[in-house]
Amino acid sequence: MGKSRTGKTAVTCTILAFILVLIAFTTPNWLQTDGKLENPKFIKIGLWQVCFNGFQDIRHLYDTRFHGCWWVFEEEYYIIHDILLPDFFVATQFFFTLCMTLLLIGGLLTALYTCCSRQHKKYQLLLWATGANLTLSAICGIIAVIIFGARGDGRVWMPNWEHNDISWSYALAVVGSFILLTAGILFLIEARRFKKKIERILGKEHKTHTTI
Repeated sequence: MGKSRTGKTAVTCTILAFILVLIAFTTPNWLQTDGKLENPKFIKIGLWQVCFNGFQDIRHLYDTRFHGCWWVFEEEYYIIHDILLPDFFVATQFFFTLCMTLLLIGGLLTALYTCCSRQHKKYQLLLWATGANLTLSAICGIIAVIIFGARGDGRVWMPNWEHNDISWSYALAVVGSFILLTAGILFLIEARRFKKKIERILGKEHKTHTTI
């Protein structure tokens, strides 16, 4: 038996959300300079990579200048870890990583859903599990983008804050998280509908047996 329109829409949303969240997770364009400065010290940053152009410890405790794009946990960055990795950014990394991890599991569950027959005894459980997983993943993603959106372009983080803008990787994270929430809710709706349908069928069978 084929899938319902709700189920098909949920699968489509899951695939789209996975693509957007994956791109946001792996690209370094959550915050970047607006290009108006002739020689900006800060270029751009993502969850796992940062690009500098002569950036120096703003407290002037060290003379080291940083150039190019590197992993945010690069050993050379240890002297500016407290600047590069403030609490809000670590929280963003944590919640969006949790979002991505749950989404990977949700992707597997969604794939199982597309292959699973409605007659399978675990079909309803699969719907509930997929919906709950994707919804939780979306909530983690939304928490991450709220945290970063509130603090990411603040004047106390990267230099020349007035020339730093929230960028397209962040936008993809926002859109992907809300599409993911839609997918999770649709799976939960489908699970509830299927449960009601089974209850109606069992109710009719019970009446038939009682009549006999």
